[in-house]
Amino acid sequence: MEEKDKRVHFRTCPLCEATCGLEIHTEGNKVTAIKGDTLDPFSKGYLCPKGFHLDKLYSDPDRIKKPMIRDGNTWRETSWEEAFEEVKRGLQTIIKKDGRDAVASYLGNPNVHNLAGMLYVPILLRALGSKNRYSASTMDQIPKQLTAEWMYGSDFSIPIPDIDRTNYFLVLGANPLVSNGSLMTAPNMRKRIKNIQKRGGKMVVIDPVSTVTAKAADEHYTIIPGTDAYFLAGLLHTIFSEGLEDLGRAENYVNGLEDLKQALNDFSIEELSLTCGIEVHIIQKLAREVAKTERAIVYGRMGTCTQTFGTMNSWLIEVINIVTGNLDKEGGVMFTSAAAGSKNAGGKKKADRFGRFHSRIRKQPEVLGELPISCLAEEIETPGEGQIKGLLTVAGNPVLSAPNGERIEQALSSLEFMVSVDCYLNETTRHANVLLPAPSALERSHYDLSFYQLSVRNIAHYSKQVFDLPEDQLDEWEILLQLAAAVMDEKLGDDPVRALDDYAVMQLIKKEQRNENSPLSNKDPAEIFSNLSHRRGPERMLDFLLRTGEYGDFFGEVPSGLSLTVLSEKYPHGKDLGPLKSRLPQVLTTISGKIEMAPSLLMKDLTRLKGKRDKNADHLLLVSRRQLQSNNSWMHNITELTKGSNRCTLQMHPKDANRHHIEDKSIVSVESAVGKIEVRVELMNDVMEGVVTLPHGWGHDLDGIQLEQGRKNAGVNSNRLSNDRLIDPVSGNAIFNGIPVSVSRCDTNKDVVG
Repeated sequence: MEEKDKRVHFRTCPLCEATCGLEIHTEGNKVTAIKGDTLDPFSKGYLCPKGFHLDKLYSDPDRIKKPMIRDGNTWRETSWEEAFEEVKRGLQTIIKKDGRDAVASYLGNPNVHNLAGMLYVPILLRALGSKNRYSASTMDQIPKQLTAEWMYGSDFSIPIPDIDRTNYFLVLGANPLVSNGSLMTAPNMRKRIKNIQKRGGKMVVIDPVSTVTAKAADEHYTIIPGTDAYFLAGLLHTIFSEGLEDLGRAENYVNGLEDLKQALNDFSIEELSLTCGIEVHIIQKLAREVAKTERAIVYGRMGTCTQTFGTMNSWLIEVINIVTGNLDKEGGVMFTSAAAGSKNAGGKKKADRFGRFHSRIRKQPEVLGELPISCLAEEIETPGEGQIKGLLTVAGNPVLSAPNGERIEQALSSLEFMVSVDCYLNETTRHANVLLPAPSALERSHYDLSFYQLSVRNIAHYSKQVFDLPEDQLDEWEILLQLAAAVMDEKLGDDPVRALDDYAVMQLIKKEQRNENSPLSNKDPAEIFSNLSHRRGPERMLDFLLRTGEYGDFFGEVPSGLSLTVLSEKYPHGKDLGPLKSRLPQVLTTISGKIEMAPSLLMKDLTRLKGKRDKNADHLLLVSRRQLQSNNSWMHNITELTKGSNRCTLQMHPKDANRHHIEDKSIVSVESAVGKIEVRVELMNDVMEGVVTLPHGWGHDLDGIQLEQGRKNAGVNSNRLSNDRLIDPVSGNAIFNGIPVSVSRCDTNKDVVG
């Protein structure tokens, strides 16, 4: 190998929200080493095991590299031309016969870690024109987004923990030392938490399991799964009854606070304590600490969102941070100022994106442009006008990720036509008629549009692709635009990809010019377009978004500002744009221009909180479990991340095991209202009595998948136990925590992988 073929590349890791900087060494088309980029101003050399093995996704022999068409149970490689013709034939047949709503879409989590996905999937969805939009959001963070939409005016106006300056960090339903942070982009969470403690602060964790994060905390209290709202209401009850509220910077910008205080007066802290399992004096102690500590944060994440009070939890957390004076305050929770595509930049409020239409069968309201994933199977199964007969998936695996996965699996097999954009032939894409392979992460450029809007510092980092695309591989943005052209009625000429790309850029320009305060408002749009013409695809859009963002050069109007050229050439390790800063009241885009403390649907939902809660005395309560080496369902085909001891186990307290006559390491049967699995049990004192825990994303044992390593460590699909009929009634979010299950000895002698 000649020395000139050896290169070093710097880029951000696209696998999770932490956005760690990587230093990637290559020889020709092979990666020889990956290490943390010590010059990255944000991650400073830190990376987790997933980032260290990013190249294994590129070199995975099971990765799909050519378009595939399924004939019965047989797959064959084909050309891009034939693949898109088949997609057009299959989807247009359904659209012409049954209308556009008969074709649904499902977007998986990797789309928000992908520049092309963020910029071009919306174009595809508009071209498709179907109301049946589904995504991983409605089994994840949608309660947070809906709360932000109602309280602050935009679903991306989510206050972010200013963890680097806080003195008190109260954590519920989150395991940031394993997840690397969620809705809180912050590499090296362990160091950041240790720094809180070094400066005399403390971290308190509320969790039914003694997680890695709980073990690092100063205090850990167990809670009955699904009852976080009762604990949070107890905190607020104490703050209000003891006169501890002090709104700080938010004082003059709130609506409805008195209505909320009055509603919470009706609660008994003793009843709240009894329901959540945390003693009254502990609730009161923590409430006083949050209220009296200078610079405090209450933070809740996945565990608080994926339960029956998901939106209630998200709302109460916001309220606590506000009434203790910690909103928009250094060391509290603050709003980011993203360099590109900022969705919390202010402006005029439009109507709430909620309930503008409803699902056909359950009449569940639309939330932020999509319907709950829990409704997908019934919409496919149920005949009649509006039935879903076609499906488009992009980087998603709902068979393993969504509730009642077995039902979704059966529903997908009944579709008339399905197309998937994915790197793998997995549990979901095996049902597709056409599989379109997206490039590996190392074959595309990268910029974290989403997660720099959720970051604990204002950061901008553009990464060039490490490897050139093979000549016969389309870039992902080209695939998405070809799909858009395939489902459109309009004729787009000989080059539909260029036509759609040019149109999308011109729409961005016109949108910016509608802002009368923009330096570009009086410029010729054709001239602006011309200044971008040397680029195509995501880079052209990103350049425009950077140049018109808060730190942009506005095409020469601000000579010291950012552009893609400046960011790429001058800051190859990324640019730190500074700590979070005060943004009230400019960030607010509610109709009133104030923070809506008492949204009507959430106030109404308080009555549900007052009702008697089923104790589920005869059942154990199942909660999910996060794992550092996993990324939902799609990194189990990497040997280095799945070797070692079996991680797909049911963890159970020894006292519960004794009551059920269950021995450690034995195979047990776990049954819920909708499904049953067999899995190996692991007895641990870390798990609260009455609770069992099982990781999600496993179950790689189905026929027709092409995941050799994943099949060797198949595990079991925990979502065969989650009930798609049970949702957070406000947001429609799926419930993965607090699921009643029965656990019994498995009489069979057969072995299982999990």
